[in-house]
Amino acid sequence: MRILGAFAWFMLVTLLLRSTALTALAARGLVFDVLAFATVVWALRWGESWGVSFGFALGLAADLDAAHWLGRHALALALIGYTVGRLSHTLVRDRARVQAVLILLATVLHQSWAACFEIGKLTGWPYVLERVALAAVVTAPVGTFLLALVRRASGQPLFTHAAVEPGPTG
Repeated sequence: MRILGAFAWFMLVTLLLRSTALTALAARGLVFDVLAFATVVWALRWGESWGVSFGFALGLAADLDAAHWLGRHALALALIGYTVGRLSHTLVRDRARVQAVLILLATVLHQSWAACFEIGKLTGWPYVLERVALAAVVTAPVGTFLLALVRRASGQPLFTHAAVEPGPTG
């Protein structure tokens, strides 16, 4: 039951950050893809089943919040959650380089997918490529730094070893 509370809490915090503090940064040109970041973190911690569930629920809530095509974020984040959760069985999840690469790839995929729905003409592609690249360049190092801070503050690894099955133990 604790995992459902953590699920709801992490989702709520992510959506609040996206709707408040990160909106002001995005208006100034700094795009931090908190949806992709949160999905990667959750999937690394809990595996593919919970990763796809979290990605879908978070994406659906983000779609409802932004008032656009329903399922746009949900599909991309669910696929990211499943893929990262599946990969988490074979990766050293507490490595900063692994986290940076996963966050970078997830951000590129999520931003590219979301941008496909916003382009009306071919002349918009340079803007989209710039936005995707900027989001990836900002999200990967900042996300990796945040994970390192949380790991340092907690004094213990955030993720279990890859040989240990992720998910609830009780």
